[in-house]
Amino acid sequence: MTEDLAYLSAGDLIARYRDGSLSPVEATRATLDRITALHDVLNAYCLVDEDAAMAAARTAEDRWRRGEPIGRLDGVPTSIKDIVVTRGWPTLRGSKTIDPDQKWNDDAPPVARLREHGAVLLGKTTTPEFAMKGVTDSPLTGITRNPWNPDLTPGGSSGGAGAAVAAGMCALGVGTDAGGSIRIPASFCGVFGLKPSHGRVPVWPPTPFGTFASTGPMTRTVADAALMLSVIAEPDARDWNALPHDWRDFCDGLDDGIAGFRIAYSPTLGYADVDAEVAGVVEAAVEAFTGLGARLERRDPGFADPAPFWHVLFRGLTAFAFKDMPDDILALMDPMVADKIRASRGQDLETYLEAERRRAELGAHMKAFHETCDLLVTPATAVAAFPVGRSTPDRTPERDATEWPFSLPFNLTRQPACSVPCGFTADGRPVGLQIVGPAHGDRTVLQAARAFEMARPWAGRRPVLATI
Repeated sequence: MTEDLAYLSAGDLIARYRDGSLSPVEATRATLDRITALHDVLNAYCLVDEDAAMAAARTAEDRWRRGEPIGRLDGVPTSIKDIVVTRGWPTLRGSKTIDPDQKWNDDAPPVARLREHGAVLLGKTTTPEFAMKGVTDSPLTGITRNPWNPDLTPGGSSGGAGAAVAAGMCALGVGTDAGGSIRIPASFCGVFGLKPSHGRVPVWPPTPFGTFASTGPMTRTVADAALMLSVIAEPDARDWNALPHDWRDFCDGLDDGIAGFRIAYSPTLGYADVDAEVAGVVEAAVEAFTGLGARLERRDPGFADPAPFWHVLFRGLTAFAFKDMPDDILALMDPMVADKIRASRGQDLETYLEAERRRAELGAHMKAFHETCDLLVTPATAVAAFPVGRSTPDRTPERDATEWPFSLPFNLTRQPACSVPCGFTADGRPVGLQIVGPAHGDRTVLQAARAFEMARPWAGRRPVLATI
């Protein structure tokens, strides 16, 4: 019974709070019990505030009894990635270099909106140090593991959120994505993850990864992500770079289907080396779009691998963000992250600006591409989850962990993109399908993901963990 309650969607929780068949206290208790049972196996949370969560749940329960919920997520158990500042809790970013003994008086915009809508905040989920790897481990919090097989990584950098959502340790998870950090763990953990258009969700304090980065939802259903996005996309004056807010409800039109949509399917983007089993799962899955009435065409978007100039830009941003970090502090860090910081120093301005020019060309290219194509569909990742303790899969040991060929192009272009569960490898590892929308086309991405979800539902399949 506890596990069943922990796996209810946010939409189902709200419906049951409304009809009185379930209370936020019961749902929160079930989720906290699940966190306790699985913590030593998965290590998905670096902080759990049970007292605060239960107090919030009791307050939400009282509001529902009076028929006066304060918002759209009143009483829904929710996690926050330990990159996103949260009032009353240390935000250590997976690093021993941050002093936890300081005032933590502020909520980042997504956290503030979640509180205003009554979400029950459970705690902080794990991240690699400063969210700078595609797997989730750090000297501060250790290794986070995948609920489908704890010997495997959940991906990163929102790996704690991905594992928690997949394992029923929260209904909603806040993730961040500057190169795939929502979509990679969503793919590896078999959940839904949306990287919204840059600026869709207000951000504060400013991220050192600039316009690469977005904050977005990680959930077990598309409807939950649409609901959560409608909340966290509400305006916040602290982010001067946020998109103009029009109070749109991303749940509106979610079930309208995709009949007539023009969808390009690119299995490699023209350059990616994709694991054969992953490629086969995705190839079989994309046929669902034809059955949904879309016009599916195998077509590459027509750009070269942008990783070389992505790395130039990343190094420039890293050099600035960590310019004052001395060697004795670097010695406390994950050696891979410390090496990235050292390697970033000396990035020259001319090379950086040339990379920005190439980024602008890519953005313009993709805007032109979407004039004849509503959506682009690709694998979300080139591989399925691989063993913990590594930053890259065995087959590509020479690659830096940031080289995730299907995700990082759309951080460069600021487009919305999601990872939708689309199947499993023969040994039971989840595989994700990426849906990329045109600039600011978050609603279109969600609508297509929802249509795919209805054609090939995934939320009923859960990881089986030996401890439960």
